[in-house]
Amino acid sequence: MTNLKSLLAACGLSALIGLAATPSLAGSTTYPLTLENCGAEVTFKKAPERAIGLGQNSAEILLLLGLQDKMVGTAFWPSKVLPQLAEANAKVKLLTVEMPTFESMLAENPDFVAAALPSLVGPSSKVAKREDFDKVGVATYLSPSTCLSTKDVKDQYGSRAELWNMDLLYKEIDELSQIFDVADRGQALIADFKAREAKLRGSVAKDSQKLSYVFWFSSPSPSADAYVGGKNGASGFIADLLGGRNAITADAEWPTIGWEGIIASNPDVIVVASLDRNRWELDKPEAKIKFLNTDPAVSQTPAVKNKALVVMDGQAMNPTIRTIYGAEQVAEQLKALGLLK
Repeated sequence: MTNLKSLLAACGLSALIGLAATPSLAGSTTYPLTLENCGAEVTFKKAPERAIGLGQNSAEILLLLGLQDKMVGTAFWPSKVLPQLAEANAKVKLLTVEMPTFESMLAENPDFVAAALPSLVGPSSKVAKREDFDKVGVATYLSPSTCLSTKDVKDQYGSRAELWNMDLLYKEIDELSQIFDVADRGQALIADFKAREAKLRGSVAKDSQKLSYVFWFSSPSPSADAYVGGKNGASGFIADLLGGRNAITADAEWPTIGWEGIIASNPDVIVVASLDRNRWELDKPEAKIKFLNTDPAVSQTPAVKNKALVVMDGQAMNPTIRTIYGAEQVAEQLKALGLLK
């Protein structure tokens, strides 16, 4: 099995090199700065000094922008921090790898909370709602990539009518860099991701066929429905980036699908998530692969029969900075299997 940590480190090295080598590309922020964020208007009179990265994507963007000295805590980590950010992350207090309490965050006396998911600060959040932070004078920012409508689906993650793309992530990086008055770092990071995205866009499958993918995040048990990446989420974006398509056609961001449905989708490639949270046995990629190879029905799918099973960081299945890293992981493994040129 490909060493995921080595892949993450190798794929991410260019981001840090790019930040160090790229000259200043943007001017200083003029305060007060007012932004429209997921239907709310947020105003900053100055750069935050005591920020919390609530959710892995938010925390890692702040770390990639070199803001660890402006952070007083992080929480909610499905996976371990990017290897190249470990030293910076070690300087920031970890509140919990799961969902924190509102009280535990307020105990750090934050002046800003950047949240990765609506389940962390959205209208139905069990942690806290935006208005809860407003009442205590703490500004919040929610990832634009996760501001989804819940009108057509019952779960809090919502659904997408169109395929997600990196523009929303670039907007997030740009706005966070403006908030902290480090816009030059934000533009350098965006330039690095754009270059890597363009390189991956040139991927071509063997014999120019359009490979179909299933992205399996996890399952509570082998008999339970699987959490898979929806058609228009980050998983669909990765498939499209590599010249293929998502075999899952549900609009929901995180549909749960029975194995009969997954078998019927007839995938050419199954991407299994690697998760460090260890909530369920099937969070482990080796457990997923064992199930795929031994289940009498699932083992007959084209992907399993052709050994087209690849491992990807589970966080990359969320629309985050990890998505490009995940696409690079998948591309490298598929090239080794002879499925991509």
